[in-house]
This record gives sequence, structure tokens and C-alpha cells, in this order.
Amino acid sequence: MHVPDGFFTAPVAIGAGVVAAAAVAVSLRKAKTELDDRTAPMAGLVAAFIFAVQMLNFPIAAGTSGHLLGGALAAILVGPYTAVLCVSVVLAVQGFFFADGGLTALGINVVLMAIIPSALGWGVFQLVTRVARNRASVVAGSFVAALISVPIAALTFAVLFVLGGTAPIETGAVFAAMGGVHVLVGIGEGLITAVTVSSVLAVRPDLVYGARFLTKPLVLKTATGEQVVEPARPEPVKPLRPFLVGAVAVALVLAGVVSFFASSSPDGLERVAEDEGFIGAATDHAFGGFALADYGDVGGIPVGIAGIIGVVITLLVGGAILWSVRQKTTAA
Repeated sequence: MHVPDGFFTAPVAIGAGVVAAAAVAVSLRKAKTELDDRTAPMAGLVAAFIFAVQMLNFPIAAGTSGHLLGGALAAILVGPYTAVLCVSVVLAVQGFFFADGGLTALGINVVLMAIIPSALGWGVFQLVTRVARNRASVVAGSFVAALISVPIAALTFAVLFVLGGTAPIETGAVFAAMGGVHVLVGIGEGLITAVTVSSVLAVRPDLVYGARFLTKPLVLKTATGEQVVEPARPEPVKPLRPFLVGAVAVALVLAGVVSFFASSSPDGLERVAEDEGFIGAATDHAFGGFALADYGDVGGIPVGIAGIIGVVITLLVGGAILWSVRQKTTAA
């Protein structure tokens, strides 16, 4: 759902940029409460993983594909504020290095792909996991949170386009098209999110921010109203390095190998823009002539090599920013 340059008028683009900047500023401050010894090393990795998986467009209908947004996944793994930062880093790397998503539309993309999915996904996940406090609820909550976050983000795009799109549209048709196609994308997003969260739970449940209640003391109420507290069973501290190395390897394989098999069909937004007649409003990207633009297609670089470069850049940039936030918290 990367919005290109030219889709929105300057007031809407600037307004979204202000909202995005404010949200990122708040997230930089609030993420300090989430970035502990377990979350901090995970944060840069989550950003790199989202970059890799976003390259893997999956078919959802004839001639249409979808890809992960990643906000709900990041919120569950590292916390909602850190998630906004992770996805924002991914969008910045995509925009400045790969000409994916307009530079003037960066604020809009942050709102649609980072802020809304992270905040809404986290809220839905919290509601689901309050019903039952177990691993099954974590996986189910992951699926539902991701599923709901995608069409809501898509409908927000439609609202913004009605307010300040640069092309005339049939409002009802765009709402129906964006909502309909992105429900299908949301199903794919939900499955990817649930599989990823359940995989991390199986190996290192302590690294899933949203599942930390699984290791908290159990409080039981008896018939007489008394409370019995059963201390959580202490788990041995496991080294993080093997998990982190393995996870980086997975991201590199996804971006470097699996990306060759991604669907080449237009994604949901592009398909709707073509069908509803406003694709012509898109303008050329300022960095569209760079070698890495369109994930290496412009410079003749194999998509797998471009993907590996992107994973490394995202890991370094995201890791540096988020680790810096963590260090400031420790110093304070």
C-alpha cells in the first residue's frame, strides 16, 4: 500500500507529515518504556524482517497481489511505540533507497502503514488476549489484529483521497474497492503474523512483548474470596545471539532467495488506482533513476541482491536508532 508521489494535494500531504512526525516523536519518547534487554536487540531485527517480508507479494485475486504492512506484527513482538519506529524506518529506507513510496507521501505512508496498524493492531490484540490468557489467545489475537488493521488502513486512504486526492473519483466505488481487496490482503497479513508470532513463541516466548503475561504469577480466587498466588516458574536465561543470528539469516533468505518467487501483479492500492482511473495522478519518484530503484530493476541488479542490501541497510539504520533510544533510557 505504498502511496506514490502525486496522489495527494500539498495540504493533505503536509498535514499527514505533521501527524506522522508527531507520532514518531511520541514513539521515540514512549519506546523507552518498551526497549529493555530483550526488546532492544529485537527491534532492529523486526524492522529488517518486515522489510524482507514486504518484498514477498502474494496473489490475492486474478491480477492482484498483497504484501505485509507489519505494524500489528511489530507491535506484538516489540511493543506498539517501538513498532511505529520500526515500520517508519522500513518506509524511509524503501523511499530513499528503493524509490518505493513517494517522498512527499512519506508522512501519509507512515500514517497508513506504521501508525494505524501498530496502534489498532495492538488494541485489538489486547482485547483478544484478555478473553483467555494463554498461547492460543496470543496466536489468535495476532491473526485478528493483523486482519483488522489492513482494511482499516485502506479505508483511511480512501478518506484521505476524498479529502485531498488529486484526481476525481467515485467515492463509493473507491471505498468499496479499497475495503474489499484489502480484506483479502488482511487475511494474508493475519496468517503471516500468526505464523511468525507462533514461531517465535515456540523458540523464545520471552521475546514476544505481547505475550509476557504468560510468565507472570498466576492469581487464583477461591470461593471464600482469598487469593492464591502461584509464582511463575523461573526460566533459565538463554543467550540471545543464536536466536538473533538465526532470525537475520531467515530475513536474508526471504529477501535474497524467496523474493524471486514473489507475485509481480500490482498490489491492492495500485490495482484499485488502475481500475478507478487515478493511477495517472502518480508522478515520477525523485530517486527513480537510482540503481536500487524498483528493487534493482532500474540498475539491472537482481532482486535478491537488492533485497539483501535492503535488509542490511534496514538492520543497521533501525538497530542504530532504536539502540540509541535504549542507551539514553539506560543512562537516564
